[in-house]
Amino acid sequence: MEFRGPLVRGIFLRRPNRFTVLVEIGGVPRTCHLPNPGRLEELLVPGAKVFLREKGEGKRRTGYDLVAVSHQGGLVSVDSRLPNRLVEEALAEGRIPPFRRCHLARGEVSYGRSRFDFLLQCGDRPCLLEVKSCTLVRDGRALFPDAVTDRGRRHGLELARAHQEGYRAAVLFVVQRTDASIFSPNDATDPAFGEALRWAAWQGVEVLAYRCLVTERGVSLEEEVAVDLGGKACR
Repeated sequence: MEFRGPLVRGIFLRRPNRFTVLVEIGGVPRTCHLPNPGRLEELLVPGAKVFLREKGEGKRRTGYDLVAVSHQGGLVSVDSRLPNRLVEEALAEGRIPPFRRCHLARGEVSYGRSRFDFLLQCGDRPCLLEVKSCTLVRDGRALFPDAVTDRGRRHGLELARAHQEGYRAAVLFVVQRTDASIFSPNDATDPAFGEALRWAAWQGVEVLAYRCLVTERGVSLEEEVAVDLGGKACR
């Protein structure tokens, strides 16, 4: 998925709130939109090189979206809206092997007390697919979440219930960087989410993770990475 137009380079200064960052662009501090509510503490450090997409005039108070951060020699996409578009594109092109025999029925489907990203039809069996954005990697291990997520925990439990009721159910973690070779739940940050994900997997929910190639031109979904839920790798 290519970015629309060339990205603008800047220097990260600080983060006043969850969705706003102060970035130096051309020597001038600018307030920019951050499309990601996560902590991003290892990425958004003062002086970090960042990449922004300019918005049209008059559309919003902030004229730029922060879309990527330079980190340890590579780029990390920080737009948490992007993974859904990447997965939808990959599903249409048959580039996610576990779902090659499925077609997309619709997006944003309600089930129980939750709303899931996609409803697929896999033969005569419906499949609920939830997509999660992951930006945190430590020593080659992608970790989710980077902050406590009650919503993520609920999604795991609801997917397990859906599977018990006859649905195929899956959660796909999109690691928005290239330097991960394995994925695990971040138990140190949110043990309740980890337990819910392990319970869901034990009940039959598929847990998948794919890493991305991020450049100044765009982001593409690349190789699947192994999943380790705290014991033997799932894939």
